[in-house]
Amino acid sequence: MIARIQSCARRIQDLQDTDGAISWVDGGIWDAWNHGESTMGLAIAGSDNAAFRALDCLIDRQDEDGGFTGDLGASVPMDETNRHLVASAPDQARDTNFTGYVAVTTLRSLLALKAFDRLPRYWPMIERAMTFVLAHQTRHGDIVWRARETGEALDDIDSLRAGNASLYKALECAIIMGEQMGRPTAHWQIARRRIGATLRENDARFDRFGTDRRRYAMDWYYPVLTGVLTPDAGKARLFARWNSFVEAGLGCRCVSDEPWVTAAETAELALACLAAGKPAQARTLIEDISSLAADDGGFWMGWQFAEGVIWPQERPSWTAGALIMAMDALDQLSPGSTLLVENSLPECASAHTAAELPASRYD
Repeated sequence: MIARIQSCARRIQDLQDTDGAISWVDGGIWDAWNHGESTMGLAIAGSDNAAFRALDCLIDRQDEDGGFTGDLGASVPMDETNRHLVASAPDQARDTNFTGYVAVTTLRSLLALKAFDRLPRYWPMIERAMTFVLAHQTRHGDIVWRARETGEALDDIDSLRAGNASLYKALECAIIMGEQMGRPTAHWQIARRRIGATLRENDARFDRFGTDRRRYAMDWYYPVLTGVLTPDAGKARLFARWNSFVEAGLGCRCVSDEPWVTAAETAELALACLAAGKPAQARTLIEDISSLAADDGGFWMGWQFAEGVIWPQERPSWTAGALIMAMDALDQLSPGSTLLVENSLPECASAHTAAELPASRYD
């Protein structure tokens, strides 16, 4: 595990620019969420200088209203060989989930780096990011996926199931940091409870525009991974569609009806298994995806098993980051290793202080 973690960290550093920004692939593409995955990977791997540069990059790239403008990876086409991403001119978006994720990135990184005393440097960024995010919460509790245009109604913008589940975890992290900074967090706690209630009780909010995203693995496992569901409910959710997404011996499909397993989704599903109390399944998933480890560092993005080929032929930074986090959580290798797989703030309780959380989080 240690050697593989270091291999992934080297790949991330290869993709880091002088200003600290970490691109998806050699050709470019940047957004705050995937940059954050990579940043946490560097912190866990002990690449201190690179991790701090990446955290500082987030401060530098934050928009005035607290959001982040990033490249829209879904808009990036494949080249003429259908093997590589063409990252020359992607569309851009101001994604609420990508913005909120800086709270997860900051807390997880500072814990791994044993540098929680540096929180005041990053706190203004966290506050602004959360203000931006909650400005996009609808009266139903869900948060729309992108910034609205002038005069645009929130109900005219789609909300994403996986994105809202991720924001649920982001608010947990923001509340923990807010408690440490002595800042009021009651409004964040309320917003988080509303997101959780919508995900559990009003799931139709996430299919309002005729697109059924249940074929996507992230929509399946993210409510489990981020603590929206209790461990028992999480086990039931994973079990219900396990055979739709998990290809025995290979890993997790990105999309249920496509013959394509991806390293990042497999790593995140392993984290979801840990959150649901299924460590054996988590370890098996990581072992299954080991064949995608690249000799030159990191992991290949995925395996198209109908054709028997690596596809695409890319080693994304965020794939390496996701694998680092999963391997770390499996064996609890760094301080804060359980942060991503445990719900530190049950909705029925008030926010905890650091002294009330497990000591390993802050050692």
